[in-house]
Amino acid sequence: MGLFTKLFKQQDQTITDLQVPWIHLSNVDQLAEIEEHSILKTQLIFKHSTRCGISRMVKKQFENDFDQSLNIDLFYLDLLNYRDISNEIESKFQVVHESPQIIIIKNGIVVTQVSHGEINNLELNRLVM
Repeated sequence: MGLFTKLFKQQDQTITDLQVPWIHLSNVDQLAEIEEHSILKTQLIFKHSTRCGISRMVKKQFENDFDQSLNIDLFYLDLLNYRDISNEIESKFQVVHESPQIIIIKNGIVVTQVSHGEINNLELNRLVM
């Protein structure tokens, strides 16, 4: 049984050691900063519904697959608590609201947006400056 314990413990440690450097998007004013910072560094907004099982699954998969070496700012938006910010994103960046959804911003404009299962197919490496 010691072998199985070691294997599963090692596997669990790998999963827990993964830390995605989320920046919580909790203020509409942050959108102007995201637009401005996108000139020098790719910006990503992850819109997540904390009550949705699909959204939770997609977020977890994204976090497991995320390449820590990417030079990107990752913003996390809790849609249930900050729907007004989601509405402002839709208006400011002309992106129809979906959840879960990833929006990539470079040079002040949205270069791509994906939702649901397409998030896991996103080749983020190609989109980062």
